[in-house]
Amino acid sequence: MIPARYGASRFPAKLMQDLAGKSVILRTYQATVATKLFDDVYVVTDSAIIYDEIVNNGGKAIMSKKEHQSGSDRIAEAVEDLDVDIVVNVQGDEPFTERESLKKVIEVFKDDHNKAIDLASLMVQITDWDEINNPNTVKVIVDQENFALYFSRSPIPYPRDKEVKTRYFKHKGIYAFRKQALLDFYHLPMQFLEATEKIECIRYLEYGKRIKMVETDVQGVEVDTPEDLERARKLWK
Repeated sequence: MIPARYGASRFPAKLMQDLAGKSVILRTYQATVATKLFDDVYVVTDSAIIYDEIVNNGGKAIMSKKEHQSGSDRIAEAVEDLDVDIVVNVQGDEPFTERESLKKVIEVFKDDHNKAIDLASLMVQITDWDEINNPNTVKVIVDQENFALYFSRSPIPYPRDKEVKTRYFKHKGIYAFRKQALLDFYHLPMQFLEATEKIECIRYLEYGKRIKMVETDVQGVEVDTPEDLERARKLWK
């Protein structure tokens, strides 16, 4: 499932911007289909423009029935009546989505016979201090088994002791959910940590869900700003 909102706050209509002759959202959809990992791929949107863009190019799309605060809410509504086990959320602004990272996230569930994992997601190490400090970059810290402890737009952990070698990880917004965990999210109200940071996966932590983080070395480009779009265009060339 690819949640796609037309009116993004930082960069309105970003998903319909041109990227080498196709829109960002169409590039993301086609890249996700090309992984051949999924029984079905849908764009879930509140926008007739995005819906038509996907359907008119041979893809599958679902119109949201109501307003939603997050991509997870939008997906949950779409899958509530579908017979599925694992639902994967690919961000609509990830045109460089590739197979290996998605495969890693899905495989987390294969050996989880006790269903101790509610959802899985990706993280990539970052070393550039400007990126570490950038509030548009969501950072994650994990425990010894790579379960998420917290997500933040602030640098975490804070480097109080400069002698300690610290690794920083950026959260990549690709999730694989057990369907029930996603529906639980949908029916639980937002709490103050999620509201403060504006990071939807914090809601899972606030309600005691376990998020398994999988490290990847694939950076990609998320189109959050006009500057990101220019980087994506250069990378595509």
